[in-house]
Amino acid sequence: MSEFALPIREDLVGSAPYGAPQLDVPVRLNVNENPFALPAALASAMGQAVAAIAPDLHRYPDREAMELRGALADYLAAESGVRLEAEQVWAANGSNEVMHQLFLAFGGPGRTAVSFDPTYSMYPEYARDTFTRYVTFRRRPDFSIDVRAAVRQLTDVRPSLLILTSPNNPTGTMLPTDDLLALLREALAINAVVIVDEAYAEFRTAGTPSALELLGQFPNLVVSRTMSKAFGLAGARVGYAAASAAIVDALRIVRLPYHLSAVTQVVALTALQHAEVLQSQVATLRAERDGLAAWLADAGYEVVPSDANFILFGRFADRDAVWQALLDQGVLIRQSGPPGWLRVSIGTAEENDRFRQALTQAPGTRQEAAR
Repeated sequence: MSEFALPIREDLVGSAPYGAPQLDVPVRLNVNENPFALPAALASAMGQAVAAIAPDLHRYPDREAMELRGALADYLAAESGVRLEAEQVWAANGSNEVMHQLFLAFGGPGRTAVSFDPTYSMYPEYARDTFTRYVTFRRRPDFSIDVRAAVRQLTDVRPSLLILTSPNNPTGTMLPTDDLLALLREALAINAVVIVDEAYAEFRTAGTPSALELLGQFPNLVVSRTMSKAFGLAGARVGYAAASAAIVDALRIVRLPYHLSAVTQVVALTALQHAEVLQSQVATLRAERDGLAAWLADAGYEVVPSDANFILFGRFADRDAVWQALLDQGVLIRQSGPPGWLRVSIGTAEENDRFRQALTQAPGTRQEAAR
């Protein structure tokens, strides 16, 4: 038998799959999960809901997921005060699939997507998978966007997709509304779709508006959300987007058949029925975040103001050594962002205390941290 040469695409040769370390340690604060287990009553309700549809699993699910999309529209009306029709909401397997579908629909050969670094590391992979050119512009030292420069750059590049992440990952920073408006106006002028990735929106400071409020003004706007974070459903894989019905219809064209299982739909619907209970966890995490940020600042670290459920802090001469020192004590965080920075997800009060203790005992960190 002749030797088989795997005919993988040339642009994939040498590439590594996306993923953070999944290690069995006592304190895992590296992937921005909700640290709280689902309340027992909700877990039981989910089990009952799945059991109720189990006899019908020999049938395909509702490929349009209309009941779920309507429930998500109701949730957004309560959470952000923006009333949408079910036809303006789209649901998929995590916001990753939503983003991938947006690249399939509006990217592609000969088209360009633009974002601002540092930001979520999956964006260039969506572009690679869809043969979309990917261009990034650097943020300022405080991780804000130089909007005047960005407008000029957008005029030159003329992308079909502009990705704005608010709160941004890994920095946790929000995009001010005035900056968003300026970028939306420029994108509309060059006929670009703007994706505002709001995966961490529920953790934003009280009174901070969502980009959802601008949907009525900008037909090119898409707001992407997820149930992985605030709802604690990372294992269920449910993401969604709000946009014009025309944009949603474009996503319906590129979606895979029956992409959202009946089990996923009923689990998400059950979680939405208990949204108020889950939002109480969000309030706790906000308070824990603000307390941990203050502690880090008092300890001499540079802390980026965060509206998410994580904190970027530094700066370290050797962040790898600090990361390893924490791991040796059973605390896993993330080496993310520019060199010299580390990112810690917000855990339970006990987990956050374990992180504080481990960081205090990590050799050399107090001397290496620099404001």
